[in-house]
Amino acid sequence: MRSPRFWAIVLLMTFSAFVLHVRGDVDRIPYSRPLSELPNSLDSRIATEIPLNQETLDVLGKGDFLYRMYQGQPGAPRIPAISLFIGYFPTQRTGQSIHSPQNCLPGAGWSFLSSGQSQFTDRTGKTYRVGDYLITDGKSTQQVLYWYQMHGRSIANDYKAKIYTLADSIELGRTDAALVRIITAVEPGEEREQARDRAIEFARQITPLLPAYVPN
Repeated sequence: MRSPRFWAIVLLMTFSAFVLHVRGDVDRIPYSRPLSELPNSLDSRIATEIPLNQETLDVLGKGDFLYRMYQGQPGAPRIPAISLFIGYFPTQRTGQSIHSPQNCLPGAGWSFLSSGQSQFTDRTGKTYRVGDYLITDGKSTQQVLYWYQMHGRSIANDYKAKIYTLADSIELGRTDAALVRIITAVEPGEEREQARDRAIEFARQITPLLPAYVPN
């Protein structure tokens, strides 16, 4: 038997599709730089591109995607790696929508050990609220941060993101949004808090850069 929450989501998505159809087929899409231009070097880390195969791209849909592993500089003392995924969708009309990591990660063999939210202030003084998760595949444990970046907001909740998408489609004529996901391993002998602090510090570095690639 389906839960009331399930039917609430179905009703919301149906209403969203109706409103978007009534408003027409064209969004207002501000200019943004391609994600490939995001700096390859951040602080003491340098990025390696991780190619997305065609099957993954087909699932993600139409958008601009960045998937990188940021690691220590060659020849420097080893530091834990951090992966960064950003998917920017200029429009979410005609059935196009962002896939939540809460659905994608279990499909890739990961299970959630804990879930919550964290808050941080970046180097410009802006506050971000993000999803804060601990996941495992039985062999390793990973710290995950993710959030939806939408018109200057950071949204940590999947359902709130859908509500804001609907509201902004009506008020602004925009449905563009991005998913930002940061993952780093909880290394052997390391406390979870250390991995979380590392992920949050990395997030503080990238968030001031985001408006050029994900329009406010």
